[in-house]
Amino acid sequence: MKPNDNSWVLITGASSGFGEEFARQYAAQGKSLVLVARRLEKLESLSAQLRERFGVDVIVEQVDLSSIPAVIELHQRLREREVVIDVLINNAGHGLQGPFLDQPLDQALAMIDLDIASLTALTRLFAVDMRARKRGHILMVASLLSFQGVKSFAVYSAAKAYVLRFSDALHRELKNDGIVVTALCPGMSDTGFAESARQTLTPALKMVMMQPQPVVAAGIRALQAGRMSVVPGFGNKAVTVLTWATPRRFHQGLMARIMGV
Repeated sequence: MKPNDNSWVLITGASSGFGEEFARQYAAQGKSLVLVARRLEKLESLSAQLRERFGVDVIVEQVDLSSIPAVIELHQRLREREVVIDVLINNAGHGLQGPFLDQPLDQALAMIDLDIASLTALTRLFAVDMRARKRGHILMVASLLSFQGVKSFAVYSAAKAYVLRFSDALHRELKNDGIVVTALCPGMSDTGFAESARQTLTPALKMVMMQPQPVVAAGIRALQAGRMSVVPGFGNKAVTVLTWATPRRFHQGLMARIMGV
């Protein structure tokens, strides 16, 4: 496919969950898409649906985003094709529930590679291009768990805390370069993440679980409005207020109960 002259939206982790929903909502806006994930069959199926329904251009990139050389090669390929990324959705991520010392070390490090190192590399590479054009938008998908350390989610909550603080810093740092950086902090959502993370779904979590559509819509609105961050859902907002207003020993214990750990 030869890319057209308009700007593109690059979505990582686009084969399922939030990534797939971001693709659908941006396609509904008529945006050209670059869909990135490891599962090629799912990407190709989604791209065919979006082309047929919305008539948008879609580029599919099968990439192992936990590999920094693969991330660099992705950026280079798109530059060679003169694909201008105006919106970067840093959505790809991995989580795992369980006691830190009971998890294999390679799984913890793989989470850091994907959730932190890859996101940092993608942001650096594409933000340099955006700065040269004095225009760009970057959405970081963090988590409600980024506001506190949570028992049995030690590496994941710490990784998402990095994403949130990294995004906060860049929001102010890149503002004068014409680049908007926004963090999306969703709570429990029906994306399939819980199953892949082998997470226990407590009755409390089931009560507050959100569908992907309103979460993604909130993220897109916040990015377009130039906000620093957004927490979708009244219950999730209440948790963030509780976190700010109470001692760590209280809200960490409460969160552990809610998460069933």
